[in-house]
Amino acid sequence: MEDISIIIAFFAGIISFFSPCVLPLVPAYIGYITGSTTVKRRFFTLIRSIGFVLGFSLIFILMGASASYFGQLFARYKFIFTKASGILIIIFGLHITGLWKINLFYKQFRFSEPKQAGTWLSSILMGIAFAAGWTPCVGTVLGSILLYAGTGATLSNGIILLAFYSLGMGIPFILTAIFINKFTQISPKINKYLPLISKVSGFIMIIFGLLLFFNRVQNLSRYFYFLNNILPEY
Repeated sequence: MEDISIIIAFFAGIISFFSPCVLPLVPAYIGYITGSTTVKRRFFTLIRSIGFVLGFSLIFILMGASASYFGQLFARYKFIFTKASGILIIIFGLHITGLWKINLFYKQFRFSEPKQAGTWLSSILMGIAFAAGWTPCVGTVLGSILLYAGTGATLSNGIILLAFYSLGMGIPFILTAIFINKFTQISPKINKYLPLISKVSGFIMIIFGLLLFFNRVQNLSRYFYFLNNILPEY
């Protein structure tokens, strides 16, 4: 069960990176932390982008710890809490697919940003600011992981889930920062598929919400365990 939860959290991070609210802004974020959107000094870019990822990871992990903590407080009502979480994740999924647009999810908080991160510490602070005022697309996917983390039995469960969520979102960001020149070339082609990516992501969230509501998430774990045992035979 823990293995499949980690996989879900990791791919949720990847989905957040490729959301229409984040991907088009990636060159701008990279420009902030490196001072250029056509960076050639890859080591410099790598260090700055890692700082940015550490910044938003810190906030996300703290959120995961908090979600698990409050989840433990509601342990007595875990049945109701799990059902409510499943319903909310389904609503988030419907919003992302565009089938049910909820104006509340379009609201976001933004902090004033410097034109350039002067130091590695500035990159971390910018990552923190990004996490604190995340865009609506990140909010719905992240909110689903936080709700799922809240159904966990331990504090470490939430920390691990959000660490892998951050990893799923951080790895593509770091790779994009290093190969920003190639990214700017293929970005227009990727942007054409963003609406499709949103719809697929939303339907995946709806399915996951239904599995959580009916307490069937463990079925995914059994399915992957089954595949793991039969695939080596072929």
